[in-house]
Amino acid sequence: MKKFIILSAFMSLFLTSCDEEFLDPTRASEEDVFSSRNGLVGAANGLQSRFSVGRQSPYGYAIITANGFTTNELGAPQGGNADEVGLFAGSGEVLPVNGVVSNIWAQSLILNSEAQKVINNIDRISLPVEKASVFVHASIFKALALGNLIQFFERVPISTEKNAIFNSRTEVLAVVIKTLEDTKASLPSATGFAGLVGNLNYTNTVNALLARFYLMSGSPSDLDRAFEHATLVNLTVRSSFPFDAVNQNSIAATAFLVANNYQPIGRTLGLPAALQPVAADGRINFYINPLSTPIAVRGAGFWSSLSSSVPVYLPGEMILIRAEVLARKNQLPQAITEINRILQKTAAADAWGIGANLPAYSGAANQASVLTEIYRNRCIELFMSGLKLEDTRRFGRPAAGTPGAERNRNFYPYPDSERFNNPNTPADPPN
Repeated sequence: MKKFIILSAFMSLFLTSCDEEFLDPTRASEEDVFSSRNGLVGAANGLQSRFSVGRQSPYGYAIITANGFTTNELGAPQGGNADEVGLFAGSGEVLPVNGVVSNIWAQSLILNSEAQKVINNIDRISLPVEKASVFVHASIFKALALGNLIQFFERVPISTEKNAIFNSRTEVLAVVIKTLEDTKASLPSATGFAGLVGNLNYTNTVNALLARFYLMSGSPSDLDRAFEHATLVNLTVRSSFPFDAVNQNSIAATAFLVANNYQPIGRTLGLPAALQPVAADGRINFYINPLSTPIAVRGAGFWSSLSSSVPVYLPGEMILIRAEVLARKNQLPQAITEINRILQKTAAADAWGIGANLPAYSGAANQASVLTEIYRNRCIELFMSGLKLEDTRRFGRPAAGTPGAERNRNFYPYPDSERFNNPNTPADPPN
């Protein structure tokens, strides 16, 4: 991970609008970075660093934090954290100047731009294994950048040009999926190499992300493809974002291991009474420190130490994608079989040690009940994965501003840094 400190010199750091140039002119020029093998490898490594390292990073802090407050996974933050306080309050308290939301936006746009530059110049790498690995690596981060943005904002610019137009959810997901599909010919050769940051199994990661985004796309044919790709993922193999004493796990460093930011909401995981995990559910003590009390909750899971790795996807996500596709196609006995794979899974049988270790599903075998059980298990199994806001909409859970709301925003407002620089910025959503 220490290599990120050097390699990130290839990447810009604090730019905020899609109409800005995304390379700091005081650093290496774009021509220097993207015209050589070494520059492209460094830029590819910088993508992972930007995505996962630091409080400003999308997945290292901003996405999980924002999603957690918006969907009731996180308890009340300490008062000095104004941006987190606004997210916890929700609705009109999430302002266009909110720093956490702005970081999701700005850093993801930069990732999309930088990843595309790596992809555009990939032929400058001659060795097949290096070319394939860097291409797939950059494509994964481009897909994550756009795929994450469209979960939090109604429309997103795909183009990185000045005054870019904003694209619809359908258009953005189509680009995300195509970006990942375009890697398939390269996957057999994309085995990684010394000098390119590791910890990503490229074939598994591409299949897992295709399963995720085909599910979000949601057409009948896309559901079939989601099922197909979820089935292809080897559930015993990890893909993760690693951390160490220098490049620390930011949620551990700035929240869970300190007393001045936030903690999870508690052993209910913020779910309404009918959906809360039973006391015997082994997943509770994975995500919530078992020494917690109702008035002194402490988080655990993937944020229990400064060097805790965070998964790109979980095995349980793939099983629950299969379950959801089957349930939406009204193949309920098969869907229940997949639910039972989750409920009866032990920690020892899971690549990351997540296991409910519960009896089989005994609820009603109608479509609505089975889908609710799938949603319930996504909320527990995938706690603090950053996916719950999307899930609440897809499963039709009570929306912001309605009785029993399970989210305090439906989408986020566009940051002022975008609105003041791009006249094509749409109106903010009402909630």
